[in-house]
Amino acid sequence: MKAKFGFALIAGSFVLLLCALAGAFQASLIPQSHLITVEDVAKILGSAHGQKPLIIQVGSRVLFQQAHIPGSEYIGPAASQAGVVQLQNRLKSVPKNRFIVLYCGCCPWNHCPNVKPAYDAVTNAGFTNVKVMFVPSNFGADWVDRGYPVAKGE
Repeated sequence: MKAKFGFALIAGSFVLLLCALAGAFQASLIPQSHLITVEDVAKILGSAHGQKPLIIQVGSRVLFQQAHIPGSEYIGPAASQAGVVQLQNRLKSVPKNRFIVLYCGCCPWNHCPNVKPAYDAVTNAGFTNVKVMFVPSNFGADWVDRGYPVAKGE
């Protein structure tokens, strides 16, 4: 009996680990056509022409408080249902054709658990002009260390 319980516990833990890993590698499933580079976001923000995109950070509050793109809004980790609901609520009054840039930068791109759920929520809600900022390493290395503008705090 103990052996069966031990095996079930190990098997259950393995399944949970696989599910967590599957979620962590989802960023690579975002279509290339819906990605925008860090450089391109910085250029858009530095341009005096046209309407600026709605930029939404979908990662950790601590990271947002330490450094974020000026003018970006903190929504919360989209890996959680609460973060997705917060994102959906924020976008209720936003026109479906508004240019939206989502970003996280919590960790290397292939490990980010937040950008794919955020992307799915926004595109499934019918938004047609959505880009996800491709952050290869993390926000610190790919934005802050390159000298792009940074805001701190809320």
